[in-house]
Amino acid sequence: MSRAHVSAPWLLLVSSISPAPPEGAGGWRARPGTRELQPPMRPLHPHGVAKLESGTKNWPSCRPHCSMASEEDDPIIREIDVHLAKSLAEKLYLFQYPVRPATMKYDDVTHLSARIKPKQQKVEVEMAIDTVSPNYCRSKGEQIALNVDGTCTDDSGSTYATKLMDKQIFSSIQSAVNTSRYAAAVYRKGELHVTPLHGILQLRPSFSYLDKADAKHREREAANEAGDSSQDEAEDDVKQITVRFSRPESEQARQRRIQSYEFLQKKQAEEPWYHLHYSGVKDSRSEHERQYLFSQLAGMVETTELTKSPSEYLSMLMPPVEEEELKVPLAPSNVLSMAQLRTLPLADQVRTLMKNVKVVQFANLMGLLGSGVDSTAVLRCIQQVAMLVQGCWVVKSDVLYPKDSCSPHSGVAAEVLCRGRDFAMWKFTQDLWVVRKEIAAVIKLPPEDVKDFLEQMAVPRINKGWEFLLPHDAEFVKKHPDVVQRQHMLWLGIQAKLEKVYNLSKEDMMPKKPTSQAASLPAVVCGERRVATAKERARENHAVLENDYRRRKAPHRTGAQAPEGTPLNIKIKEEPLSDEEPMDTDSRLRNEAANGVHSDESSRDSADLRAECQGARSEVVTAELKEFVRGMLRKHYVLSLSELKRLFNLHLASLPPGHILFSGISDRMLQETLLGCGCKQILVPFPPQTTASADEQKVFALWEAGDSFDQHRQILLEIFSKNYRVRRNVIQSKLGQDFGESLSKPDVDKVLKDCCASHGGMWYLKGTLPS
Repeated sequence: MSRAHVSAPWLLLVSSISPAPPEGAGGWRARPGTRELQPPMRPLHPHGVAKLESGTKNWPSCRPHCSMASEEDDPIIREIDVHLAKSLAEKLYLFQYPVRPATMKYDDVTHLSARIKPKQQKVEVEMAIDTVSPNYCRSKGEQIALNVDGTCTDDSGSTYATKLMDKQIFSSIQSAVNTSRYAAAVYRKGELHVTPLHGILQLRPSFSYLDKADAKHREREAANEAGDSSQDEAEDDVKQITVRFSRPESEQARQRRIQSYEFLQKKQAEEPWYHLHYSGVKDSRSEHERQYLFSQLAGMVETTELTKSPSEYLSMLMPPVEEEELKVPLAPSNVLSMAQLRTLPLADQVRTLMKNVKVVQFANLMGLLGSGVDSTAVLRCIQQVAMLVQGCWVVKSDVLYPKDSCSPHSGVAAEVLCRGRDFAMWKFTQDLWVVRKEIAAVIKLPPEDVKDFLEQMAVPRINKGWEFLLPHDAEFVKKHPDVVQRQHMLWLGIQAKLEKVYNLSKEDMMPKKPTSQAASLPAVVCGERRVATAKERARENHAVLENDYRRRKAPHRTGAQAPEGTPLNIKIKEEPLSDEEPMDTDSRLRNEAANGVHSDESSRDSADLRAECQGARSEVVTAELKEFVRGMLRKHYVLSLSELKRLFNLHLASLPPGHILFSGISDRMLQETLLGCGCKQILVPFPPQTTASADEQKVFALWEAGDSFDQHRQILLEIFSKNYRVRRNVIQSKLGQDFGESLSKPDVDKVLKDCCASHGGMWYLKGTLPS
């Protein structure tokens, strides 16, 4: 309890409280524990102040006694005890109705329901509308109810059960966020009881019923535009979707998302509503709850909250202004602030710069780091996050693609991406120019990822390929030979790893000669060079060929066998050279038996052995391909060649490097495998104006799957061999003629789902649906 001195004729504020809640008409309080909504007391004064004059009994408001010299002659006419009531400190709300004058109260209006979200301090009150009032337009009320609820007869889900707009909803917004300096005061028996306000809310009419009316209108328009397509066809309509993989969210992006309006709306919608019970102003429960506005400790124990010194009380009334910290605006993830960069440690500066620039010369990097930075320390840091390519520094793959991340384009794992990007970087260590198709053929990654690798470190040139982004930094190479040697050793290790992962030969890893007009011509190889190459390759392969030859041919021989360890008598026939001899332009010399190189029996056996190995490998490839095609047919039944190629590329992406299917599968092999798995090509009569490609027009269907629906599917496929698109009733009537009453609607639905797709009320074979 505290005591305030009042001197006339001052107008004083009660602890700077303004305004106080009105009784009944203006303020309610919610008690979440009991889920009740109660009106508080009336205010002391319309503006939260009271005037005290001599000889009157007006309710006074109080202020601390001022001992200033200018007020010593001002007599104190009365002292009033001030009590702090805390029973409703967390439950008292002030309701304001800004769109309605104070003379038009809601005390006599029927309150149908009320609910609250305590964390958001959001309240909704549903009040009845006087439909018999002469000011109420009944035709408008009926029209609004019809627009909102439509013509449905079910009253359970309708907004207006009486088919008349007979109620309205008031929704609240916060009038003041910080209510710590506002309170409601009640004066009784010479004592002033103050209760802090928990929230100040403004209630305005809600027009959410108009949103429902708009939604009903859009539903009716959508139903009218549907046309003659049946409900079953609408349900069976298959839509193509595009799967995208999002980039890993950065901290700045997460902060922007949290502060977005959409995220805040979602969080607010997650809080549940608590329904409240309304009690009128003169209700006995309201009278009982109103007693909590008076301090329960009056006359008993002194309240310590009001025993403050004058300086403490003054600081509570007028707290010092706190300087708000200037928040640094969040920059986009691709924008780098040099001012913030300089505050980081040197290693983090180098890492951040390399992640942004991707490729940089050492001199330019030193310029970005600023003056006074030790070049030796920078060299030590950059070797941890970058590799040396053409004398320039290129950021490492594991820095751009950390562990457990994936490609933003295709969703490929970071480990696979790092291997592919390392191969592209290694190619640039061999030459300033690379060809994108050559890299893609080795690393077997989607084109988007390969293009992303090259765009980070090269620029495309028309009819030439991709050129490294920066010129060769000869100055750095000459100045730091030790670093260059160390990086060369690292690249040798990476090269050995790439050879093993991608199953590359030494010839594949050899650097190409510089591109020039002379070098671009076919290489001319003379007969002597051909013979020398054949001898060298024969010596390299004779041990393997000898073992395989003995293992495969020994059971079939009847004569004497060569002793263990005796090399095969492989001879190379040397022929005199002539000027008229045709020159071989194949630098790889894949077929050593050309032009009569092998002439004796041993060389013929060696060639037969290699042909036999190739045949065995071809059988394995055919078996793997048949297994894949059978799995796709069991799942899809009908496939176009274009769709099968797409599925096969996805299958290849999931296989480990060096799998046998990477040996190269042609379109002809795919078609032959389809026909070998029991498929038939359906000659669908595409319209003349079709935009389908040749592969899309080649449609194959599984003719016999071994189930009870084979005959149904065969009849359906015969229909589509004569028609590009068919209506459902045509298919159903044709199947009904052949199977009679035994055909049910679920059977027709299964056959259609197995082989067809619906669009616009028509049915198409899978793969022939126009895009």
